[in-house]
Amino acid sequence: MKKLYLIFTLIATFLYATPIMAQQVNGNLKGRITTSDGKPAEGISITLDGTSFGAKTNELGEYKINKIPQGTYSLKATAVGLLTAFKSVIIEVKETVITDFSLQEDYARLQEVVISTQKNHYKVDKPSGSLRLQGPLLEAPQNIKVVTKEIIAQQQVFDMVDGITRNVSGAIRSGHWDSQYANISMRGTSIPAFRNGINVKMPWGPLADDMSTVERVEFVKGPAGFMMANGEPGGIYNVVTKKPTGENKSSVSFSAGSYNTARVAIDLDGKLSKDGRFLYRLNLAAQDKDSYNKYNYNKRYVIAPVISYQIDSATVITAEYTHQHVEAQALGNYSFSRKGFGDVPHSFFMGDPALDPRMLNDHNAYIYLDHQINENWKFSAKGAYFNYSLNGGGTVWPSSIDDAGNMIRAYNIGDELATNKIAQFMIQGSTVTGSVVHHIIGGLDMGQLKTWGDFSSSGILSLNLGDNQPFNIYNPVYGIPMDSIPTFDRSKSIKERSGSNAYATNVSYNGIYVQDELRMLDEKLRLTLAARFTRAVTVGKNNDSDLKDNVVTPRFGLSYSFSENFTGYGLFDQSFLPQAGEDADGNKFVPIKGNNIEFGLKKDWLNGKWNSTLSVYQITKKNVLTADPRFAEGNPQNYRIQIGEIRSRGIELDVTGELAEGLELTFNYAYTEPKVTKDETNAAGVNLTGTYLNGTAKHISNGWLSYRFHDTSSALNGFGLSGGYQMMIDRFAGSNQTKPNFIDYYRFDAGISYERGKFLVSGVVNNLLNRKLYTSGSIATNPSAAASFYNWIYDLPTNFRLSLTYKFVQ
Repeated sequence: MKKLYLIFTLIATFLYATPIMAQQVNGNLKGRITTSDGKPAEGISITLDGTSFGAKTNELGEYKINKIPQGTYSLKATAVGLLTAFKSVIIEVKETVITDFSLQEDYARLQEVVISTQKNHYKVDKPSGSLRLQGPLLEAPQNIKVVTKEIIAQQQVFDMVDGITRNVSGAIRSGHWDSQYANISMRGTSIPAFRNGINVKMPWGPLADDMSTVERVEFVKGPAGFMMANGEPGGIYNVVTKKPTGENKSSVSFSAGSYNTARVAIDLDGKLSKDGRFLYRLNLAAQDKDSYNKYNYNKRYVIAPVISYQIDSATVITAEYTHQHVEAQALGNYSFSRKGFGDVPHSFFMGDPALDPRMLNDHNAYIYLDHQINENWKFSAKGAYFNYSLNGGGTVWPSSIDDAGNMIRAYNIGDELATNKIAQFMIQGSTVTGSVVHHIIGGLDMGQLKTWGDFSSSGILSLNLGDNQPFNIYNPVYGIPMDSIPTFDRSKSIKERSGSNAYATNVSYNGIYVQDELRMLDEKLRLTLAARFTRAVTVGKNNDSDLKDNVVTPRFGLSYSFSENFTGYGLFDQSFLPQAGEDADGNKFVPIKGNNIEFGLKKDWLNGKWNSTLSVYQITKKNVLTADPRFAEGNPQNYRIQIGEIRSRGIELDVTGELAEGLELTFNYAYTEPKVTKDETNAAGVNLTGTYLNGTAKHISNGWLSYRFHDTSSALNGFGLSGGYQMMIDRFAGSNQTKPNFIDYYRFDAGISYERGKFLVSGVVNNLLNRKLYTSGSIATNPSAAASFYNWIYDLPTNFRLSLTYKFVQ
């Protein structure tokens, strides 16, 4: 770890060498702009007339201009359709002047604002409101990375499975049921999916979000105590869906590509009333693509309407519904071998075209209420219902493979159903006591998750081709006769079928959260004090197996602005994860506790055009379950004890933004060291202490660079080039590994585009070098046993995508 801190210190010295304690000889100016009806005016241009000092208002109507020389100025506010408004201000040394405006304009017309500079497509200064944070990301005492819709479109990402993690340091998407859900990890642990600030994690879902509905994706590193407490300590990702804007930002896009990919996406955005108070957004998408696996395919359609109504000047209600439907011949694209990784070609398919396809359906319904109580306080409420189901066909998995490659395939029913009911209430605002400004958040979260699963087997699936020929991985033969395909009994509902097995779960939680961010020393120093009380209940098959946990998780953060564009922070945060069951002595398992200690530096460069974040962290998970070593003659009941501990340490660097006009970059690097630090020798004589976690990599780095010509006098105007790489070195597959044992990952991609008026044509080629790449894998733990084998998932060979987009309004 000493080496890590040395590296951290050297990088910090290189990136952030700057005169921190320079004497302040200037003053500051801030304020809030509202409309005549009291609504915050976002995007208004604020300038000191005759100078280069200026700012734009945020979604709360707030602006701030720092380091203004002493003197008298004319402050100017401009917006389309308004007479320019002026106010005289006097700036004094070391003082902050507060100047507010009330503009005489209605809600509808204020949606059009002056845009004086080209929009930064990669860098985001503030999180979405669904993350509950009130300040800019630069001041947040945590490493938070936002992936914008512009990056998503440029990289031709179609869904969460499609490589979006390349834009975030240390994030890994491990291949699993690729047609089902995104299996994402950060800092050595899996992370749950959020949508619009609501935890939607399910045992097998939710269905991976289609990018046609997504505005941005926010990755929060480490425990997110301000969002939740009952979860893994690695972090969360929050998908922010598209909402009505009141402007006509409608578009339609058509895409085609390798493996017979065909896709269309329509985005309609507009007003349902002339006064702009009743708005709508409708996103529709349909996609059909084959796979590098022989006979496999994936069909998807998405329907996502949203309506928003402004009840009065302070209250907005929004209703949203999203339905995704996926049909796939097989959910997984695994390959298998007794010999090692890559032993069979990409085209290998374990299933069969004669089997019925799998069907997935994801229904999400939300309702939001936002009410501005007064200038400083806001109340919001959310309600959500999620319904996820998987049925149709069945799941194929190997029972054994012999040395010649003959595979016996088991066929399971594999049906799933999950429902989430969520309610959230939150109040947030600011108040002042003496010289201290308080940014306060308080809230109540409630949720219930019910899941049902039926994975019963129908016996061995044989090809039965007359001579009882086995299925061989080196020479597979497809086409199972209809009379040889087992028939599943689905006459009873999945709830009835699941009630008798271990896959019926009922988990509920209630949480109360309070946070106070104390802003001192002219708001340069920010101290975060927070705590969450969570009561989680897991219903068992009898009263003795019910699991009830009452846990308090504190959060402490410290952030300091060395200058207007340079901050440092420290954080301590906790999480917990309930564990069902009990040990051999009848003692119930206590929750896993996750502790995160983190320090970081953040800096904006070139007047905020690009940003860098450097962080170092240590996460400790305690009370991890491990095999009970007392059962030396075997452990038929799978008895476990709770003494295990896992520790993950690492360094992360993210650089994002516009380096020069038209030249934009996202770059990241992460060193991650997730190890088992405490374990007991189990009945098989295995002690995992000192081993690395499965599916992790020590070194992860990604980069994406794009350039677009912006010269109206040039024939190249609107022409763009882009390219990037993905790299994972020192990877681990399987448990009980002390040294890297998985193939390193190197991938290079390139894109080209042309934008003219309302049209955009773009193309991208992925895996330019056509390398044999793997997104995940597991080793054979006992190579001499037929039931033990290597399995892995290939990444795509060289492939391309081409898209044409038409924007109805330029």
